[in-house]
Parts: sequence; structure tokens; C-alpha cells
Amino acid sequence: MKFLRLVQILVMGVAVMVGASQTVLGQTLRVKSNPTDSTILVSLNRAVVVESDVPFAELSIANPGIADIATLSNTSIYLLGKAPGGTTMTLLRGDGSLIASVEVLVTADLGEFKGLLREILPSEPIEVRAANDGIVLSGQVSSAAKLDRALQLAERYAPGRVSNLMVVGGTQQVMLKVRFAEMQRSVSKSLTGSLGLRGTVGQASGVTVVEGATNSLMTNAAVQARNGLISTSFGVGNLQMQIALEALEAKGLVRTLAEPTLTALSGQKAKFLAGGEYPIPVVDVDRNVTITYKPFGVELNFVPRVVDGDQINLNLTAAVSSIDTNITVSNGGYALNAFKRRETSTTLEMRDGESLAIAGLLQDDFRDSANQVPWLGDLPILGALFRSASYARQQSELVIIITPHLVNPIRGDAFVLPTDRIRLPSETDLFLFGKVGHPTTGAVGEVARQDFNGSYGYVME
Repeated sequence: MKFLRLVQILVMGVAVMVGASQTVLGQTLRVKSNPTDSTILVSLNRAVVVESDVPFAELSIANPGIADIATLSNTSIYLLGKAPGGTTMTLLRGDGSLIASVEVLVTADLGEFKGLLREILPSEPIEVRAANDGIVLSGQVSSAAKLDRALQLAERYAPGRVSNLMVVGGTQQVMLKVRFAEMQRSVSKSLTGSLGLRGTVGQASGVTVVEGATNSLMTNAAVQARNGLISTSFGVGNLQMQIALEALEAKGLVRTLAEPTLTALSGQKAKFLAGGEYPIPVVDVDRNVTITYKPFGVELNFVPRVVDGDQINLNLTAAVSSIDTNITVSNGGYALNAFKRRETSTTLEMRDGESLAIAGLLQDDFRDSANQVPWLGDLPILGALFRSASYARQQSELVIIITPHLVNPIRGDAFVLPTDRIRLPSETDLFLFGKVGHPTTGAVGEVARQDFNGSYGYVME
């Protein structure tokens, strides 16, 4: 028995010597002969040596799963932290009287954690404290990304027991400017010939119309007025003939520009809608009609996150929609229009003030058709009267550009409102000179007087 006891003491001594060569280890704590409770802090998976002023006869630990003990002598105790938590160690004399009741608190190794935290985030003033069996982080960090790194490192030492009291400093408000720019150009040309004959034989009369691709009816009296229509008529006896030639060319140019701007706090969702809501009747199985509304206009939804310094993560959805009066559908006896919608949804990272084209569309639609009366349409010169041709081309180009900015509030009088650009007229200006309003002076007035001239859009032949 004495030999086994000697071996145990030697093993414990070696363990203490090994622990003494490591950081924050080899601490020797002293327990005084006092029945009043005291507390001993032990790092997880680390050991300390506890010295008692009074020789003890019995030693016990309330929860061996949290801390393990071994006696090195009748006054020395080897204490090992096994799991985060708290337990109680009791020391008794030979007569059973209490020497001391010590609270043992096992926590993560904050010394090693603090060292790694200083190496990984040297410029961040993060404070580390132990709280029961967990870690408390406090202080101000420069970005959300560095806050996440500190939390991830703390989770390695106290999984699920990290309290975050850190705050992110710096500018955390993001203003997003989105520019929608769209140009549409359309050209259509058509040429249609028609020939009408009218004759009377006895009491019978008849009308014959031969035309290329129209549904118009030519009569001997008059031709219905239409754009680009040239007609003539002549007769020989009871036979009357009318010739019509219709040529039409149409051009159109549409320019769409929208620049919504919205500001939101980092990590918070923001929504913007400039437009309206279109009522849509819905008929159920009982023929009851309810009205639902579909929004249209300029829509912007985004969630900004300032991840590091001036680097911004954006989760963005942007759309421009309008009512299309060219397409009409019927629902329960109601005539409803369709919608035109251009939408994009994406996630990206940018720096303050940088711009990026997140979506673009170049579309070119072409249609060419020719209709004619068989054989007659192939005749030279006169064949134009029995033939129709149409040509249509439509091009559109769309681009969506976004620019995020980190912003701070400013004084309200520094803003220029759209209503500031026009000064209301006086009674003299209105009644004597007919002025309904004119630009103000200074920089605001200069903006109000700006005009946009020059070539833009598509040039198509």
C-alpha cells in the first residue's frame, strides 16, 4: 500500500510539474482554516495545487464530473477542471469537524483566449470576463465582421455560453441610390393596295373588292378617311372602278428614368414604392366579387449590412412596373389591363460610393410580312394594287445601376427640396405679366433652369 501511495504521489507530482511549464498553470492556492465559504477558479482542462493551513483527514468533491481531486499530502490537493460549471470541495479533520467548504468554479481558459483575441484582432478593445460557466464579451468594435470573428473564437472556448455585449461603432446607416434607365424605339411601315369594281346588269348589281391585306370596303360613293390613304375612281358605262393605295409609317420613342433613394440601418430591411395600386376584381365560386390590389410603379427592397469598414453587403430587390393598356383580359365581366414589369433580385458586396450595373437588357424585335392575291400580286407595277407589305421593328435597352453610401444625419436646413426651386408668383406677376412661377436665384435656381437637349436613344433606318 505504501508503494502504491508513493507511485500516486509521483504521478501527481509529474502532472504538477508539466502544468507548471504551461501558461496560467502551476498556481498554488491556499485555503485557510475557516469554515466560511471561499471560491477557487480553475481553467477548463487545467490543474492547480491547493494548500491547506491545517492537515485534513477527509477530502470530498460534490460533482466529480466538473472537477477531479487527488491528495498529494495531508495539506496539498491536486485540483483538475474537467467541465464548465461549479461544485463544492469539502475538507474535514480527523474528528469530523469542518476545516473549509470551498466553491470550485471551472471556466474556460480566458488567458489563452485573450492571447488569441489580441493576435487575431489587435486593434479592437474587446473586454473578456468570466460569468459562471460562460464568457462575456464587451466593448466597441469597428465592424460587424470583426464582431462575428470574436464571437466565433469565443464559441470555441465556451460553446453555447457566450454573452455578447459588444457594440459596433462607426457609421452604420446605408443610403442606396438606384437608377433605372430605359429607352424604347419603335418603327413600323406598311403599304396596302385595294381595287374595287361595281357593275349593273339589268336589275342586278354587284360589288367586287380586291385588296392586299385590309378589311376596308371600297364603294363607288366614297372611301372612308384613313391615314396615308390615296384613292381615285372612274367609270365606263355601268362599270365603276376605284383604286386605293394606303401607305403608313409610324415612329415612337419612350424614355423611362427613375432614381429611387432609400436609407436604412445596417441589418434592417427597407422598402420603397412610388406608384399606385391597380384594383383587380376576383370572382369566387359563388359569384361573389372581391377586390384585390396589385401595386405598380418603382419598387425597392433591400437589406444592407456593413461588414467591415466601408464594405457593404446588399440583399436587393428592385423593380419598375406599369400598366399595359395594349393587352386587356376579361375576368367576370370586367376588362383588366396587363402589366409591364422589369425586376431584378441579387446579393452583392460593394464599398462606399462604388457603382455597379446589376442588370441590363438589350432587346431587338423585328417583324416583316407580305400578303397578296395569288398571281395578280406578282404582276409588275399593277401588282402593287393586289399586294400589301408591313414592316415593324422595336428596340429597347434597360440598365439598372446601384450606388451605396455610408451616411450620417445632417442639419435639416442643409437640404434642398423640389419645392424650393420655384418661387410662387405675386399678384402683379400673375395678373399683369402672366407669370405662374419662376426659378429662384442661386444654385437651386440654376438646377431648375437646366434642360436636356441633344440626340439620345436609338437611331434606326
